[in-house]
Amino acid sequence: MTLIRTEWLKMRKYNAFWWIMGLTLLSYPGINYILYIGYNEMTSQPDQVGQYLKMGLGNPFAFPEVWHSVAYFSSWFVFIPAVVIIMFITNEYTFRTHRQNIIDGWSRRQFITSKLIDVLIVSLIITLLYFFVALISGTLNKPTKPGMWTQSYYTGLFFLQTFSQLSLAFFTGFLVRKAFLALGIFLFYFLILENFIVGFLNWKKVPIASYFPLEVSDKLIPRPGFTSIMDPVAYQKSLDDIPLHVGLTIVLLIITWAVCYRLHNKRDLK
Repeated sequence: MTLIRTEWLKMRKYNAFWWIMGLTLLSYPGINYILYIGYNEMTSQPDQVGQYLKMGLGNPFAFPEVWHSVAYFSSWFVFIPAVVIIMFITNEYTFRTHRQNIIDGWSRRQFITSKLIDVLIVSLIITLLYFFVALISGTLNKPTKPGMWTQSYYTGLFFLQTFSQLSLAFFTGFLVRKAFLALGIFLFYFLILENFIVGFLNWKKVPIASYFPLEVSDKLIPRPGFTSIMDPVAYQKSLDDIPLHVGLTIVLLIITWAVCYRLHNKRDLK
């Protein structure tokens, strides 16, 4: 509780935290609303095309599919809270508070644990936001199938994916220590580099493409069900692979945080 209270005192006066979290609160519902409007426009066309689209796509914003669809679309924006996480850790080095905490009696392990708590809290906030967006979207649409909660397990998968990718953002900031450099490296890797490498390896049919750091957790939430009409076999395989990637994501998380604890124990506090 002391660690949580101390971290809260840092957060509450950090204006960038509130601005970026506010942007997150807008972006997650916003992208799903935009896609929902696009879906409605396509399927409400008066000609037969609209009817065929509705029959083929179903309703990805109705229960139970909404849990899957909203998780997938929302996962595109994890880079926004990642900015907060990187700023949290790099500010510790910029303002030397990491050293002051040790002087005040914290152990090195407690310092990293406080950062782990930060990442967990932000991940929980993002997951709660996803949960309410999915719940509201599903409630506003007639369910296409009985059993509104049958795909709600995507809530847990979404949390695990978010926590894993925010942990990698933290790891980048922890290694680099410089805010803008760490942000540049992470965003370039997240938005461009890994996507390019994975796309190229998939084109070459190299199986290692599924085991890159971000790709491992991306596989927790496959493309939504309506895309299965293009390749049902590939879609079913992506669902079957989820348990494997749950295990790989947990292993990656353990390694990431173990390295953070280990490095911080060995590092000079300058």
